[in-house]
Amino acid sequence: MLNTWQSRFEHWLHQSWQKEDKAHDVAHLARVWQTAQRIMQGSEADPLVVLTSCYFHDIVNLPKNHPERHLASAMAAEEAKRLLLTEFPDFPTEKIAAVMHAVHAHSFSAAVTPETLEAKIVQDADRLESLGAIGLARVFYVSGALGRSLFDSHDPLARERPLDDAEWALDHFQKKLLKLPQTMQTFEGKRLAEINADFLVAYMAKLCAELQGDFCGTDRQVLAEFGMSH
Repeated sequence: MLNTWQSRFEHWLHQSWQKEDKAHDVAHLARVWQTAQRIMQGSEADPLVVLTSCYFHDIVNLPKNHPERHLASAMAAEEAKRLLLTEFPDFPTEKIAAVMHAVHAHSFSAAVTPETLEAKIVQDADRLESLGAIGLARVFYVSGALGRSLFDSHDPLARERPLDDAEWALDHFQKKLLKLPQTMQTFEGKRLAEINADFLVAYMAKLCAELQGDFCGTDRQVLAEFGMSH
């Protein structure tokens, strides 16, 4: 049954949902669902609510620099409700409110506390997309699309200046990404977030070493500063 709903959602999205932002495309939605399945394994979460929320959480997605960015997930929740009622009329109506809450609560900028297990799982799964190798690719993709510079070559970790991720993509690591493990709602989500945040720290250490002319090593001071000892 879940596979059928997944196929139907993906088919509709590919046919009717045009996305220029390739960091928030159907592939992203499918990855969030894949991660959510791992997080909810063995739990009492409603899998159909989680699946549906994963596939519709970005149905309205405003650019990172949009003045109403913090309202996007509320808009997405309303649009998810409309689509489920009109495009998928056989979807269980008693589950729509739970889907709407999970969609609304997933967003970092919306700052909505997830009140259900399903919403906690979806929020964690989506935030894990911002960490690790996938997160690394996405942050530079999004920053490039917004015309932001890669990093400040003279002060990459903002030790002598304020962090500014509207100017430097690398600043986003400290501004938001490395804080995500602390926001995780589930045990498995937090565990995976810590592992993948370590990957970003290792990348920062490698980048700093290369900026100092060392192309074979890593900056161990950076590893220690951000909580890695290996």
